[in-house]
Amino acid sequence: MGAEDGRNDGRMIRQTESVCPVCLQKIKADIVAYEDEVYMEKTCEEHGFFQTLIWKGAPDYENWENQKLPSVQKNPAMQVEKGCPYDCGLCPEHRQHTCCVLLEVTNRCNLNCPVCFARAGEGDEVKEPSLAEIGEWYDSMMACGGPFNIQLSGGEPSVRDDLEDIIRLGKEKGFTFFQMNTNGIRLAKEPEYAVRLKAAGLSCVFLQFDGVRENAYEIFRGRKLLDVKKEAIKNCKKANLGVVLVPVIAKGVNEDQVGEILEFALEQMPAVRGVHFQPLSFFGRYEPGKEKDRFTLPQLLQAIEAQTDGKMKISNFTPAGAENAYCSFSGNFMKTEDGQLRPWNQSAGCGCGAPVEETPDAGEAAKKAQQFVARRWAASEEESCCCGEPEPAEESCCCCGEPKPAEENCCCGEEAYDTSSLDAFLKRVDQYTLAVSSMAFMDAWNLDLERLRDCYIHVVARKNNIRLIPFCAYNLTAADGTALYRE
Repeated sequence: MGAEDGRNDGRMIRQTESVCPVCLQKIKADIVAYEDEVYMEKTCEEHGFFQTLIWKGAPDYENWENQKLPSVQKNPAMQVEKGCPYDCGLCPEHRQHTCCVLLEVTNRCNLNCPVCFARAGEGDEVKEPSLAEIGEWYDSMMACGGPFNIQLSGGEPSVRDDLEDIIRLGKEKGFTFFQMNTNGIRLAKEPEYAVRLKAAGLSCVFLQFDGVRENAYEIFRGRKLLDVKKEAIKNCKKANLGVVLVPVIAKGVNEDQVGEILEFALEQMPAVRGVHFQPLSFFGRYEPGKEKDRFTLPQLLQAIEAQTDGKMKISNFTPAGAENAYCSFSGNFMKTEDGQLRPWNQSAGCGCGAPVEETPDAGEAAKKAQQFVARRWAASEEESCCCGEPEPAEESCCCCGEPKPAEENCCCGEEAYDTSSLDAFLKRVDQYTLAVSSMAFMDAWNLDLERLRDCYIHVVARKNNIRLIPFCAYNLTAADGTALYRE
């Protein structure tokens, strides 16, 4: 529908700027509504007209937006010359401080996924910064306003044998929260690996988890992996290392597994701390042509409500308050002792679940999001039995070392938690709250520079000095694979 099909009944919502998906030149773009569907429409003088679905159905696109106060970059690393998105570094026009920084510690991978934003494993050249170089990254980030939350990424970061040293070095430099973005293969194969990472200071595992049936893994990853994922979670649980499930969701692949993924996460609590959905974005390595059939944030919200039978409702989720509202949503749900879900009430959140005020200063919002993730995604403190002492083993009682007769009972028959007390209730909230969120990354077809300027998830880039690049700009690729920033 729309101008491409000769229709002129669209309603203009706003104008913005984007890029041509073919040449990556900056062009004007319109956000246009056709009934309950919203499209980005843009024309390149050389390569023609492009129309991309960006919103479909409830909640209403225009009512979803919330306002926040812009923030000024205190230490911009780049000056504005060509304009957004060509001066990332960050430049003075960027409106959000950094919350999370991805460190791509390797381009090697033990998979060759058909879908990979980093195109990991392509080519013969190994790109792997030394420990000394990573130390320079840490120093540069501190100079840019750190400490920030750190996500160790790649490639597959666990193929490096010095990941523990990288974490320890970061802690020595003053960083406190570390995630590992991983496919889980090494965590599954080496039970003690999670223990060593935890001892080094890893806070949580960002686990690639595309579904509860093998079809999604075969399509996205090229092989069956469900048992690997389950074993990785089991080993993280033994190490008291928090896990966030990260499903990529695509139409015709696994959009019907959204509810089952959430149910699986609830069953795996408190080891699993959250589910962070990522609708498939079209950059890096993917099947050409699929960008015309994308799965939008409202469609994901609709799937959550329908597939959980209303236990998680659209109204339980809020748009981003730190980054741009159209980038993400979040909600938090406490699992009660009788298996019911109790949603937290909040006026606004960020893509990782942090509640913020309706019109916060953007820099303060980023800092609050950073602190919330550190609390919510990391594992809770050691679990206690009815006597208040830590349990020595996952399935044993602290009193006698014998197996517990029931999941919630001690060997003496008493409940492990006295939920009549406030402390016990707060402990329940801490251990059994599931953070459910989603981040819709932008590609060359739907890149909105207004959204990009609000990005607070950044990647360390080594090209032309150490710089912080917004995630969607760093991974932006043209239709032929040409990258704007990625080396």
